[in-house]
Amino acid sequence: MEPSPAPAFDLPDRLAAKAAPPLVAADEAHFAAIAAALADDLAEQSRRLEALLATRARIGQEARDRDDDVRRRSARLRLLARADADVCLGRMTPADGTGHLYVGRLGLSDRDGRRLLLDWRSPAAAPFFAATRSEPLGLLARRRYRWSAGRVVDYWDELLVDDVEGDGLALDDESAFLAGLGAARSARMRDVLATIASDQDSAIRAGSDGATVVEGGPGTGKTVVALHRTAYLLHTDPRVTPGRGGVLVVGPSRAYLSYVADILPGLGEDEVRMCTVRDLVPEGATAEAERDPRVASLKASARMAEVVEAAVRFYEEPPEEPLAVSTSVFDIDVTPDDWSQAFASPEPGLPHNEARDQVWEALVERLAARLDDDVPFDLLRRELAQDEGLRAELGRAWPLLEATDVVGDLWSVPAFLRRCAPWLERDEVQALQRDDAQAWTVSDLPLLDLARRRLGHASSSARRRQERASEQSERARMDLVIEDLLAADDDERMLAQLRQDGIRDALVDQGAAGPAPDPDGFAGPFAHVVVDEAQELTDAEWAMVLSRCPSQSLTVVGDRAQARRGFVETWEDRLRRVGVRAARRTTLTVNYRTPSEVMAEAEPVIRAAVPDAQVPVSVRSSRLPVRHGARSELAAILEGWLTVHAQGIACVIGEPEHHSSARVVSLTAEQAKGLEFDLVVLVEPARVDGGIEAVVDTYVAMTRATEQLVVLRG
Repeated sequence: MEPSPAPAFDLPDRLAAKAAPPLVAADEAHFAAIAAALADDLAEQSRRLEALLATRARIGQEARDRDDDVRRRSARLRLLARADADVCLGRMTPADGTGHLYVGRLGLSDRDGRRLLLDWRSPAAAPFFAATRSEPLGLLARRRYRWSAGRVVDYWDELLVDDVEGDGLALDDESAFLAGLGAARSARMRDVLATIASDQDSAIRAGSDGATVVEGGPGTGKTVVALHRTAYLLHTDPRVTPGRGGVLVVGPSRAYLSYVADILPGLGEDEVRMCTVRDLVPEGATAEAERDPRVASLKASARMAEVVEAAVRFYEEPPEEPLAVSTSVFDIDVTPDDWSQAFASPEPGLPHNEARDQVWEALVERLAARLDDDVPFDLLRRELAQDEGLRAELGRAWPLLEATDVVGDLWSVPAFLRRCAPWLERDEVQALQRDDAQAWTVSDLPLLDLARRRLGHASSSARRRQERASEQSERARMDLVIEDLLAADDDERMLAQLRQDGIRDALVDQGAAGPAPDPDGFAGPFAHVVVDEAQELTDAEWAMVLSRCPSQSLTVVGDRAQARRGFVETWEDRLRRVGVRAARRTTLTVNYRTPSEVMAEAEPVIRAAVPDAQVPVSVRSSRLPVRHGARSELAAILEGWLTVHAQGIACVIGEPEHHSSARVVSLTAEQAKGLEFDLVVLVEPARVDGGIEAVVDTYVAMTRATEQLVVLRG
């Protein structure tokens, strides 16, 4: 006889009253049913995926549908493999008496079709997050669970309707739920799906058309909204599935990406691409900060796109002198007009390096039109391709270019920069010059990205020529095969099909030239892009983002008050200026993370520099006042905190000599953006009159604390 499963509820002694059978028996039975259904679903999905993979791959739409099915079932399997009873977030009790409805990370039914869990992203589950006492949305009550190691260690009941008995509910005051929000932090963002509030849920469920701006101060859950909105759109909007573009999340730092790494996989989304702005360009891995603020400002301008365009156009000038071409078959003069017409032939938007083949083809066709018809076109093409003088002239007039060379020339050849940016003052041109033209800085990255997109791969033209030669050889071989088939087969229908060029083309091995180069995983296009800490992006960096999202379906997350370079515009004005056609904004005003004691000291700091800053209202109190002390106390403070607290993470900000350890990290304020810590020790904060960057850094550092802030000076 198998032992009975352990009860799902494992409440501590102080919560023994909440473990009474009338309060938890229905949940215990429901969790057992969930566990059984999860096991059944896992086995069924495994069987179906195995059968799907065993079927023969088809072509066209059938193949795409099969791939989509494989992707969906694989994602479901990964989520099921991670799931346990803790897949249940909470339950709703409808006011109409129809019984509890349970909400989970996924939708789930038992063998009889009884719905055990509503997927949190479904419309039916929306009231669980959105209902309030003022708008209960048809609910009598709501229960949220807190899980640890697969057991419920606490839960909170909320009665959403007045003048109703709360039978079967453990009605805590709101402070118990808020205390749960203040649980100890770890190196990874903890799962907060069950605690999403109504204001956050509204932003998560907004449509994907255009740009949705989620504005809010520290602790309002902007990052929570960004990540859960990503999972919501991937589940509900067919336009943003991985097979149709997918989602790119752009975060402020590698530390941020590491911190949030578990959230989307925990929601069943493993195929979302995540990066920083640096990661969008290969040179970003080693790029250093721009030391000169004036140079950084010049390079941040959206007008730098004109500079890159002019720099590339400089290398697309048709020859102005005729060129005599003499071959064993014919002689012909290539005139300036021939060159001009050929140079005007590439399709609009085609990258420079890839367009060179079109220039060559247009030139060949123009010269062919001037020769006698008795010169076969293939012979003419071959003779022209073997003429060294003609090839050299094309190479000089339309050379294959590398982005690093084009941008590097701007910073090392003043005359070239003046030609490409005639509006720059002479001293500005000089300021942009440097000894090592390719000593890349972060400010160079948008220009390198723009140049790379404008140029395309320098190897593309050579590769296409190789592919064309291989394909011609393969076609000749297939012609011989087809002739043998025709001679040996008397099936008239097959003979008719084989005579069609399309069938011969299908038989040609399109991979004869070798495997194609691996695509840039961050190049896009993406169906939706999320930008966190978006207030920090320069105009040039916005161009990098928008080039990867032609639909302009964006989630823009940020706080104008936390912009290190200042942010005097509205979000709508900023986005319109960088080229976003349509934007709607939602503002989060409740601070769920930062204790009121910390915000009371942080608010005057930011208002000294940004008087109209939207400082959120804290709903939590840690009952720990902000502590002030001397810099020499740092080691003792950390040692004392670690002794008292067996869990949690502390962060030292402003003391670069302090080395990080497993539970104490040392960061700059900029590196700490988007992160949160139980204890923050801020060393030598900036004066309130120290300039916008210093003040913002201090405000950001102070508001990383979820429990206690210590400020050290001297």
